[in-house]
Amino acid sequence: MHDRSRGVFGDFLRSRRLKLRPEAVGLSNGRRRRTAGLRREEVAELAGIGVDWYIRLEQGRAVRPSTSTVDALARALRLTKIEHAHLKRLAEANTNRPLLPEVVPDTVRRLVESLDQPAYVTGRRWDVLAWNKAAAEIFGFDRLKTEDRNILVSVLTRPEARRLFGRDWASEAKRMVAHFRATHDLSANDPAFLELLERLRRESAEFSAWWSAHDVESVSTGRKSLLHPKKGNVSLEYSTFQSNENPALRLTIYTAL
Repeated sequence: MHDRSRGVFGDFLRSRRLKLRPEAVGLSNGRRRRTAGLRREEVAELAGIGVDWYIRLEQGRAVRPSTSTVDALARALRLTKIEHAHLKRLAEANTNRPLLPEVVPDTVRRLVESLDQPAYVTGRRWDVLAWNKAAAEIFGFDRLKTEDRNILVSVLTRPEARRLFGRDWASEAKRMVAHFRATHDLSANDPAFLELLERLRRESAEFSAWWSAHDVESVSTGRKSLLHPKKGNVSLEYSTFQSNENPALRLTIYTAL
């Protein structure tokens, strides 16, 4: 039995295995290695689990590892704290949750609209659900069709976004993909997410390669340097907050530097 949730778990294991250099764990690189990274049996030995069990995990078969096994794999693969947490969430995830209609509470909407600094609310798929005038002036949400009002679609497919981020566009877009990956993998079976991935692969030349890397990030604060067509150089600092009513809703607020 195979399902997409276990497949994402296996894909993440494989991506980390292939990125880990043998010398990083005290193994010889050797001449007989045909591919970069560790062999499956090497990861299994480092984690203290059976080779067949590890292969089943990586192939996405219907097995659910224990917390101790996940921790052992994280140590063997030298995962970062963010990657380790992501692997745990994948092991526990129920990825069969459909994306239900998301409603921004009136209190949150009024808060966003009352702010002078740019602010907007996004849902689980990063669709932009509410925004204020200041955010529209910077990111142009008012000018977008409903189906285009998504952070990844906007940044990865619109020429205006490339110009807005200027020379930082590639690094910023790649970081966003890694951040979104952590969200997507918990909803891997959702048709709405599959539809979004299909569109991004079709309309963004860079997306597939960044997505295949299976990097994950967790970002709640940061800075952006933008080149706005009317405002010129704009430096902003941002923070994100979860809604108590629905943790899937995220409020992002920007302040000028």
